[in-house]
Amino acid sequence: MQTNPVVTQEEQHDDIDLLGLVGPLIDHKWLIGGVTAAFMVLSIAYSLLATPIYKANAMIQVEKKSSGLAGLSEMADVLGKESKAVTEIELIKSRTVIGKAVDQLQLDLMVRPHYFPIIGRTMARRFSPRTPNELASPMLGTGSYAWGGERLQIKDLQLPDELMGTQLTLTTGESGSFALYDEDGQELMRGQTGAEAASNGVRIRISELHARPGTDFTVQRLKRLNTILEYQNQLQVTERGKDSGILNLSLDGPIPEKIAQVLDEISRQFVRQNIERTSAEAASSLEFLREQLPNVRADLEKSENALNTFQRQAKSVDVSGETQAVLQQSVAIETKLTELKFQQAEIDRKFTRQHPTYQALLRQIDEVSRKQGEISGNIRKLPETQQEILRLTRDLKVGTEIYTQLLNKVQELDVVRAGTVGNARIIDNAAVDVRSPVAPKKSLIVVIATLFGALLASAFVLARRALNRGIESPEEIEKLGLPVYATVPLSEQQGNFEARFKEGKSKGEAIPLLSAAHPHDLAVEALRSLRTSLHFAMLEATNNRIMISGPSPGVGKSFVSSNLAAIIAQAGQRVLLVDADLRKGHLHKMFAIDEDNGLSNLLARDTSFEQAVHSTSTPGLSVVARGKIPPNPSELLMHPNFGAFLEQASAAFDLVIVDTPPLLAVTDAAIVGRLAGTTLIVTRFGVNPAREVDLTVRRFAQNGIEVKGAIFNGMEKRATGYGGYGKYGGYGYYQYEYKPDKS
Repeated sequence: MQTNPVVTQEEQHDDIDLLGLVGPLIDHKWLIGGVTAAFMVLSIAYSLLATPIYKANAMIQVEKKSSGLAGLSEMADVLGKESKAVTEIELIKSRTVIGKAVDQLQLDLMVRPHYFPIIGRTMARRFSPRTPNELASPMLGTGSYAWGGERLQIKDLQLPDELMGTQLTLTTGESGSFALYDEDGQELMRGQTGAEAASNGVRIRISELHARPGTDFTVQRLKRLNTILEYQNQLQVTERGKDSGILNLSLDGPIPEKIAQVLDEISRQFVRQNIERTSAEAASSLEFLREQLPNVRADLEKSENALNTFQRQAKSVDVSGETQAVLQQSVAIETKLTELKFQQAEIDRKFTRQHPTYQALLRQIDEVSRKQGEISGNIRKLPETQQEILRLTRDLKVGTEIYTQLLNKVQELDVVRAGTVGNARIIDNAAVDVRSPVAPKKSLIVVIATLFGALLASAFVLARRALNRGIESPEEIEKLGLPVYATVPLSEQQGNFEARFKEGKSKGEAIPLLSAAHPHDLAVEALRSLRTSLHFAMLEATNNRIMISGPSPGVGKSFVSSNLAAIIAQAGQRVLLVDADLRKGHLHKMFAIDEDNGLSNLLARDTSFEQAVHSTSTPGLSVVARGKIPPNPSELLMHPNFGAFLEQASAAFDLVIVDTPPLLAVTDAAIVGRLAGTTLIVTRFGVNPAREVDLTVRRFAQNGIEVKGAIFNGMEKRATGYGGYGKYGGYGYYQYEYKPDKS
């Protein structure tokens, strides 16, 4: 036995939630597509017009630097946890190095031509001169803008403090002349290219000026510190590999030649600073060693004399084999200990006693001293004569080795101090790949902007749906206990009529009735089903009057009233359509009748019933227009004259349809509703929330008026599944072949 699958309530809710998200997106696919396309076009335009940013790269090698004394650099390498490149990177980005580059290249002096907005910079960048000093022709008669080929080189510019950082305007003149203006357009000076000009505390000298007369340039002298800080942020320095000593320098900018020049200058300034620093350190160590040389030499001579004296007294005592072995060990230990003592004196000037390097040196001295004590114990076991000859020989050899090392180090440091080579050198000069800018990433920008446009449009659609919870199905109205007499689908033809009227293309003509111009339109078919429903709904009515109102403006009350009246009249009944909206009624425009003789005039006794009732081109249909807008519409409707008019209209016509203003806006509909046998309200798809419809029904009930039902107007085909009109509009019962209206 086959059973049907059971769909749980939770699964149903999941499906509805999915449709609630995806459905509105499908319904507004053209809006989302349009916004997405707009973002894509804008991103493509930005990618094409944006100034490309290039990257310059250079490479510097920093070699390990030896200390003034042997062994000190090795100890620092062992103890140092941080890469030496970190120190060099910070030195490269220091204010000293970058500041010298700023001064050398005058990077704090900004000179920019005035380009035409949006496209000017792109046009100038793409200009390719065919001859030297060729200038691009100005476009659109804008001679004050630069279009390509302009050059301005300022050799010197001195400004008073109040003009530092302000944007000055330099305007070119004839034959190399120029004028300089401040931000307020006040002239500061005039001058000539190649000659120094001074006025108002400003001193300027232009070495090159090549532009059309009247071209404007922006000249700005930035504060030196701000320029240094800006380049510190822009400059990128990284080490290639751990402890490799190879530093990669990079700098971004829109002008390839400039960023390469700046990066080369920074590299040169760093190498120059490295040489000066190395020379200064070598001079300091050399001074210390030269202070120690006399003392070491004196000790060496003293040891040599003592050994000679002892040998003469002892008549050339030879050193035994055992003593010779102990002597070699003792000399090595004493030499090592003496070197460590010198290192201690050297680093004592550089570090505190708590520094890790200093503490490690003290531990090393203690270890060597301990070994020295062990060897001294072995020496005491030798005969006294051998002990003495060993001690004197050891002092002589130790002193000789130390003195020789110091002499070699002095010569080495003397060469370093006087030389022009440090431990840093430029491996690669700055180079820029002008074929591949690093920014903007055109394809990435287009992709991200397109996705952002799609997401923004989708978010807008979902947010608008969440904020505007207008009714989108007849079932929502029926849940309020109000029957839906007809669901009128949105008519494209009616939309065209209304748009033509709003744009003023109708030239005083009447708005065509949809029921007459397109009798087979789906909206007209829905109104025909409403005609049938009204026949049964009015069986218990007290009179033949139908009032049509609504919760708010713009729901289509006049459209429903006029076309319903025409359809009923086409069935052979005499119908009177009354425009009771004395404030904004516009039925007279739909039927092209005179508004002077209307309802307000009739109630004020300015015209007669026969004059107020106008016949139309539809047989059996007559219309009473709004009339002149009165100052007191509600009072006119409450006057007994209005009741008398309705009684006369009911006697003269088979059906009276009264079009009233929205109830939630004014109280006119409540006044008219007391005199009408049947009351209907019109709600519009996606416009009226359920609480608004419920409030309208309750407001009528408070005035003793029963709303018979609702007309759901403007139903749209939606992806959420509310697009079937057959149940409420009657499509499923009428088959026809649509033929355009040839008239």
